[in-house]
Amino acid sequence: MTKLCKMLPNMRRPFLICLYSFCVFLVVSMFLNTLTPKFYVALTGTSSLISGLILIFEWWYFRKYGTSFIEQVSVSHLRPLLGGVDSSSPSNSNASNGEADSSRQSVSECKVWRNPLNLFRGAEYNRYTWVTGREPLTYYDMNLSAQDHQTFFTCDSDHLRPADAIMQKAWRERNPQARISAAHEALELEDCATAYILLAEEEATTIMEAERLFKQALKAGEGCYRRSQQLQHHGTQYEAQHRRDTNVLVYIKRRLAMCSRKLGRTREAVKMMRDLMKEFPLLSMFNIHENLLESLLELQNYADVQAVLAKYDDISLPKSATICYTAALLKARAVSDKFSPEAASRRGLSTAEMNAVEAIHRAVEFNPHVPKYLLEMKSLILPPEHILKRGDSEAIAYAFFHLQHWKRVEGALNLLHCTWEGTFRMIPYPLEKGHLFYPYPICTETADRELLPTVFHEVSVYPKKELPFFILFTAGLCSFTAMLALLTHQFPELMGVFAKAIMSRLLCPSLWRVSRE
Repeated sequence: MTKLCKMLPNMRRPFLICLYSFCVFLVVSMFLNTLTPKFYVALTGTSSLISGLILIFEWWYFRKYGTSFIEQVSVSHLRPLLGGVDSSSPSNSNASNGEADSSRQSVSECKVWRNPLNLFRGAEYNRYTWVTGREPLTYYDMNLSAQDHQTFFTCDSDHLRPADAIMQKAWRERNPQARISAAHEALELEDCATAYILLAEEEATTIMEAERLFKQALKAGEGCYRRSQQLQHHGTQYEAQHRRDTNVLVYIKRRLAMCSRKLGRTREAVKMMRDLMKEFPLLSMFNIHENLLESLLELQNYADVQAVLAKYDDISLPKSATICYTAALLKARAVSDKFSPEAASRRGLSTAEMNAVEAIHRAVEFNPHVPKYLLEMKSLILPPEHILKRGDSEAIAYAFFHLQHWKRVEGALNLLHCTWEGTFRMIPYPLEKGHLFYPYPICTETADRELLPTVFHEVSVYPKKELPFFILFTAGLCSFTAMLALLTHQFPELMGVFAKAIMSRLLCPSLWRVSRE
């Protein structure tokens, strides 16, 4: 082609371009004619395989992280490179400030709470692991528990007492056997309440054994509490020590009450919880009233349940699934035994039925994950040691202990089944605007995936996310290339002619436009 251009120096440039394009077309046509049908089969098969692998990876990434990998990479890395972000503009700086504020808000909304009904790690969680071979607790959950133990059971003056100094190191240990060994070492020096707590929580294999160790911890804890109570005003060091001893004593008494509840001594457990709430009314961080509500429901003492709700179901106090759903259960109990959806559709809802339905809608708005567990539409797992309010972890913790109470009330689950989905018609856009509560936090899915064992549990997501565009695109691309591969394999000669015709039609218009120019 270069020689031809030198031979024709006086020809016009458009003609040369047209001639050059025609020669390229001839070369491409000769190349396509030399291709065998096996090449087209290999090409379409490889394209189908690659798009299928991309689809599988995109689907896995979406199920694990709730977003598209391609979309995330495009937004995070490619858009800045292509000039999609202008950091100099004030509007973008304001937007970034707004995003920072929203991120800080989401972090505060996603605060995790200690599960007030958490199980015993040695007597319950570890037994589950021995039987099933599965780990019911995530590393993130156990790490939060370790931080709680260091906050509640240690103080700056622990180095003054050898046993407390050993336990301060024990709570930081990641290896369970090292923690247990350190607790035994501390007990060799003196009766240490926190050492008994660790052994009751992690070494005891039965509830009765855990109760025995907690009783020994109570004896040692009460002595430390009385001594620090007399010295608490002598300085900040003694004040911190008294605060620590108070936390230890409250924790021991609460766990003893839970042991009594698990061993069937429910009335004794109720008395212990009432006395504890009366003795330490300001320590609401342990949420002992939720333990009390569950025990009173077990006794079917609904009048006392209503009295507790009247005190804690207040607009100024933080809500929980236990508060909202227990209130709904009590109102449903008044009408559920005679409720019929057919009769209600004919005559309309009575005042009591309307109150019950509104209470159910209120509870579902607070935590929309609970009904599927109560109605056994989704299987339960052991609850985590920490929960996220309004999240799947809280729903599991509530349903694990309260499903039996809903089953005991005749017709309550039927009423819930008939009415709970109506909540979503009242709140079509829950992430933007709530009805009785704040908008549903957008960070619950991420936090729940850290708290729950996603290996064998599918985290409940609300509102249900639509499939990203790139998953749909790769699914269509995979299907299309697979169909082409199948057709090319079955009809290789016909598909070869078809491919050549397509290439010719794609190249001819471009050559014609070049010649016109």
